[in-house]
Amino acid sequence: MAAESVSERYRAVCGQQGVKINPLVLEKLEKSSTTRSFTLKLAGSSEQKLCDDDVSALSKCLQDNRTVTGLDLRYNNITDGGIGHLEELLEVEDSPLRSLDLTFNDIQADGAEVLAACLQGNNTLLSLRLSGNKLGNTGAMRLAQMLQVNRTLQELQLADCDLETPAVIALAIALKHNPVLRSVDLSRPLLFSLQEEWAVHFSEMFGVNGRLAELHLGKMGLTDTGVERLAEGLKQNRSLRYLDLRCNHVTHDGAQHLAGVLRHNTSLQVLDLSANRIEDVGAEHLSGALSWPGCVLTELSVCRNNIRTKGLLSVAQALVNNPTLTHVYIWGNHPEEPACLAFRELISSGRLSPQHTDVRPYQVDGHVFLAEVWQSLRKHVYSADGDGQDSDDAAAPDEPDPRPDCSS
Repeated sequence: MAAESVSERYRAVCGQQGVKINPLVLEKLEKSSTTRSFTLKLAGSSEQKLCDDDVSALSKCLQDNRTVTGLDLRYNNITDGGIGHLEELLEVEDSPLRSLDLTFNDIQADGAEVLAACLQGNNTLLSLRLSGNKLGNTGAMRLAQMLQVNRTLQELQLADCDLETPAVIALAIALKHNPVLRSVDLSRPLLFSLQEEWAVHFSEMFGVNGRLAELHLGKMGLTDTGVERLAEGLKQNRSLRYLDLRCNHVTHDGAQHLAGVLRHNTSLQVLDLSANRIEDVGAEHLSGALSWPGCVLTELSVCRNNIRTKGLLSVAQALVNNPTLTHVYIWGNHPEEPACLAFRELISSGRLSPQHTDVRPYQVDGHVFLAEVWQSLRKHVYSADGDGQDSDDAAAPDEPDPRPDCSS
C-alpha cells in the first residue's frame, strides 16, 4: 500500500468516525516508507498527545498495511478503551506488528487483560513495553498467565506498573516455563512484605531458565538476604548477561554474594549496582572477583555507593588485572586524591576509554580531582525492534529511560 493511500485512508476513517484529524498522525503517515518495514513513531509531547479516538482511527487505517512493524505510542493519553482498538491490529492473522511501546499512558488492569488475551493467540509480536501504566496486581497476573501460553514475545517491560508481590512471583514462575523471553523489566513494584519471597522464586527461575538475557530489578527494596537468594540461582545460570539491581538496599554483604556469582557465572557481562550501599568492603569483594580468572564481566556501575578511596583503588586495580572489564562507572562516591590519580592513569594510559566511564580527571593547583561526565551503563543488551531484528547494541542515546529515578 502506497504511503499516499495510508494517509488518504486515515483521512477517510476520521471522516467516517467523526474523529478530528490529528496533524501529528497525518504527518507521520504522509512521510512513511512505502517499500520497507519501519516503526511508526507517535510519542506524545507536552504540546500534543494521542487519545483513544486517535488510536481507533489509526488502527483501522493500518489493518491492511504490511510496512508498519512497530508502533511507538509512548507518553500519550491512551486508556483501556484505546487498547480495545489496538486489539483489532493484534488479532489480524499474521499481523505485521512486531513491537508495541505504550510506556507511560493511562492503561490499567482492563487494558492489560485485553492485551493478555490478544497475545495468547498472537504469534508475531516480539516486544511489549508497558512501563509507567498502573496495571496493578490484576493486570500483571493476566500477563503472567499469558506468558504460560505465548511462545513469541521476547521483550516485556513492566517497570513502575504498581505490581504487588503475588504478581511478581507469578511472573517469576512464568519465566521458569517460558523458553523465549529475552528481556524483562519489573523495576519499582509495590512490595510491602519484608520477607522477599519473590527473590526465592527468581532464584529458582535462574536455575532452570536458559534463555533470559536481561533482567531489571531496580527499586525492589532488595536487601542482602534477597541477594543471597538470587545468588544461589545465578551461580547455576548460563544465559543472563545483564542484571540491573540499582536503587536497592544492597550492602557489603550483598556485594560479597554477588562476588561469589562472578566467580561461578560464565555469562553475566553487565552488572548495575548504582545507588546501593556497598561501601569500601563491598567494592573490595567485587574487585577481588573481577580479578578472578574466568570472570567475564565487561561493564560495572557502582555509582552512589558511599565508596571511599580504599574501595575505589581496589576497583582501579581490578581494571589493571582484568582485561575483559572495559566500562566502569563510579561517580557519586568519595574519591580522595590517590583514587583520582589511579583513574587518571587508567584513562591516560588508554586502559579505560573516556567514553566508557563517568568521570574525567582535572588538575587544580597541582592536585588531581575527578569531574562528572554524563555517561552511564547502556540501558539494554537486548531488544527486538520494529523490524523484528534482534539487537544486542545499546539503546539510542536520545531514547528516554523508563527505569525509575533513584532519587525518589
